[in-house]
Amino acid sequence: MKKNLINMVRGTIMVAVVTLIAAGGCVGQENKGGGRLEGTWDAVVRIKDCATGNVLNTFASIASFNQGGTSIGSTSGIPQAARTPEHGVWRHLNGNLYEFKFKSFNFNPTGQPTGYAIIQHTVELNETADEYYSSGTARFYLLNGTQVGQGCSDAAGTRFDF
Repeated sequence: MKKNLINMVRGTIMVAVVTLIAAGGCVGQENKGGGRLEGTWDAVVRIKDCATGNVLNTFASIASFNQGGTSIGSTSGIPQAARTPEHGVWRHLNGNLYEFKFKSFNFNPTGQPTGYAIIQHTVELNETADEYYSSGTARFYLLNGTQVGQGCSDAAGTRFDF
């Protein structure tokens, strides 16, 4: 009986130690950038010619990166009647590097859906996690999934906060 009690205490201590180590690992990830993208961001987006890097258009955008890896955003670059809000996902790569991908649907002037876009960027936060720079690609598709175009863009973001 005494031996069973000692084994139970040892087991409980081992579980507690493993839990503390695991929790410490999670906290360490936060300090290394793991959850620092979460929140709402104002951004200036630049649409660029992929071959030359020349800026073709510039506009404001806003995005919220939610706990758990989802996101939603809107842009001033295309009227809301012509494009749905951006719904997407994001993940922490390492350090202050992240990646996001979102999808939005496009409509013609009569309101008929014409296709969708998938935008994917790599994001780097600054050390204080109140600004970022991102760059990546946009791929354009017909509703049947046929890719009909591609573009490049970058963005500079600032945390929307009190």
